[in-house]
Amino acid sequence: MSTVHLFNDSENSNENLLGDLSKTININSLLEIPFKERDEKWVAEFLDNIGESTFQLAASELIIGPDGYPYFQLENAPKDQNFQAFVIKHKLKSFLLKKGMGLAINTHQEQPDWIFSYGDLVNYSLNNEFYSDESIFSKKTEEAHIDKDEKILVGQPSETILPKDLRHNLREYLVNMGIKEPKIMLIARNYDDETLVSQDLVFNITPAMFQTEQDFKQIMASISWFLPRHYSYMGIDEQTVENGFMPL
Repeated sequence: MSTVHLFNDSENSNENLLGDLSKTININSLLEIPFKERDEKWVAEFLDNIGESTFQLAASELIIGPDGYPYFQLENAPKDQNFQAFVIKHKLKSFLLKKGMGLAINTHQEQPDWIFSYGDLVNYSLNNEFYSDESIFSKKTEEAHIDKDEKILVGQPSETILPKDLRHNLREYLVNMGIKEPKIMLIARNYDDETLVSQDLVFNITPAMFQTEQDFKQIMASISWFLPRHYSYMGIDEQTVENGFMPL
């Protein structure tokens, strides 16, 4: 069986392919620490170093994870060997985000060292961090909705919220899952009070589009893989907010 190579450095021959040496050394040292000893300090240091560290491409570049999503595979940079280098920060916008993939670190082990969803990589691109604790998005609840008499501001998410590649990959996914014309809008709640204001993404996806309520919930849950983890979102009928939705 031949191997299909998704990644080709010749497309970016003038780009510095090597990462930060000190961060690469830090990452390799961190990954030698057993899982049971990896505390919050370990996680913080890992996330602070990994984006600019040098990795090698795994022999099998792409896998489909147990969750059904595609992941590009990287492994520790070997010592005193030639290898094809990959630096997340260098290849984020030109490759990973365009391809619509997550990122898996050392899946050849019994337990991978780390898994990044596509949304984690989007957040790194937008905010220079994989996970954001503070944001204007609503705190997530199980049944997000818009109350009948609730006052909201309606608009469209900007590039700094929903970049072009994210829009494209999420749209393609939803169309493939049977949402013929996926649409979106951004709403602001409590907009007259700066201390309470929050926002949510809203999709024109409802239970009526599916055979079962469970099918609807599965589709809505799957959207989270594409979005930064702090984003809040919901699905409502397209007629609920007049002139609110626009094509995704």
